[in-house]
Amino acid sequence: MSRSTKKGPFVDEKLYRRAEAIQQGGKRSALKTWRRACTIVPEFVGITFQVHNGKGFTDVFVTEDMVGHKLGEFAPTRHFKGHTNKKEGVEAGA
Repeated sequence: MSRSTKKGPFVDEKLYRRAEAIQQGGKRSALKTWRRACTIVPEFVGITFQVHNGKGFTDVFVTEDMVGHKLGEFAPTRHFKGHTNKKEGVEAGA
């Protein structure tokens, strides 16, 4: 279920202030965050975030195309390892 439009996008205030400080200061260090539900705003463009995926941190460099999406969309939590081949399993067992 999406967030109500009358409420506006959810942007973590602390993360927003840290991003502004990086933009003002000019140094390009990555911001480590656990806020996967935070909406990407235009002020975040050009900043690298380290988004937690449940196990570790994934580097996410924000571009203009990402504005309006959530940070968690770009840090996958599950890794598909592929399907098993049933024929190979039968041959190995015989």
